[in-house]
Amino acid sequence: MVEEKFSQAKTLASPINDKPEAITHIKEHQHQRLPIGIEELDRVLGGGLVPGGVTLIGGEPACGKSTLLQMASASLAKKNLVVLYISGEESKEQIRLSASRLGSLNQNLFLLTQTDIGMALRQAQELRPDFMVIDSVQTIASTELESAAGTVAQIREVCAKVINFAKSHNIPTFLVGHVTKDGNIAGPRLLEHMVDTVLYFEQSRSDQCRMLRAHKNRFGSTNEIGLFEMSNLGLVGIENPSAFFLAERPQDKPGSSVFCALEGSRPLLVEIQALAVETMFGSPRRTCVGIDSNRCSVIAAVLEKHAGLMLSRMDLFVSVAGGIDIKEPALDLALALAIASSVKNIALPYDMVCCGELGLSGEIRSVYRIND
Repeated sequence: MVEEKFSQAKTLASPINDKPEAITHIKEHQHQRLPIGIEELDRVLGGGLVPGGVTLIGGEPACGKSTLLQMASASLAKKNLVVLYISGEESKEQIRLSASRLGSLNQNLFLLTQTDIGMALRQAQELRPDFMVIDSVQTIASTELESAAGTVAQIREVCAKVINFAKSHNIPTFLVGHVTKDGNIAGPRLLEHMVDTVLYFEQSRSDQCRMLRAHKNRFGSTNEIGLFEMSNLGLVGIENPSAFFLAERPQDKPGSSVFCALEGSRPLLVEIQALAVETMFGSPRRTCVGIDSNRCSVIAAVLEKHAGLMLSRMDLFVSVAGGIDIKEPALDLALALAIASSVKNIALPYDMVCCGELGLSGEIRSVYRIND
């Protein structure tokens, strides 16, 4: 329980003089987007920034949130746009050091280290930036509340002030949010309802790539994802993710199949690996990496019942190469072929790509958006 002072003047909104209007009489308004210049980020946002739009980006520590926003700030600053980067976690010297490493130094990029949202917005009012970043919303507080920074009341108050400022001045704004142990953005879910766009950074198990996914977007689709690779120069977009995931796939090796996963509107080709060996214990093991172990047990039972493979006497080890996790039902066919290939010690055709859901009766079912 967090104590919060109630101010009627602050909480009650001023009345809006509006009248009912037929929806057919309302003119459509097309938002003019501002491309950032980072292709993968623009793809997830739906083409670029929307004036006055507030975007919340979250992810695990060290996944690249600040790095991506520093690169985006530098890219916009190179277009002669004024950018304000407000940090409540790092000093100006630390940000300058990382910006120098990323090649993001520009005279149009302004830094402000401030933990008071009132003073930060007053500075922004004087500067009148074209783009603003607040890193992070959990470290900045309002002096109108007595609770500490990061509490539910403070996060809600800070977010409300930022949204009001951004929309009244038509400034596209990014908010960085910390995440909890279960991967959700810290604070109330109300925070995600208040902003216009919510982006999540997902890190692969092997740390080879980072996936940026839109969970909410009032100005575009949530079906797009962005793929990045961390390098010495920061986050680099992966233009051909299928070639990236299949770069080290061996030829003429049993237990390997290629699955076409659909992430958003982008098809991804990934390698499914399986290894079947005779068990040394009373009950066979099912070890899965990147695949649901329960689903693997179901596929093994279907293969034993309808394909005559004695998998009840074998340990199964299956994995998705590249470190990503797949939960699609369409993975069933690729997994079954990889297991059968390992058991029979017969390599599958190198250029074969498969996808399909297996039923308990052994039939192959069609999958969602197969014609895309």
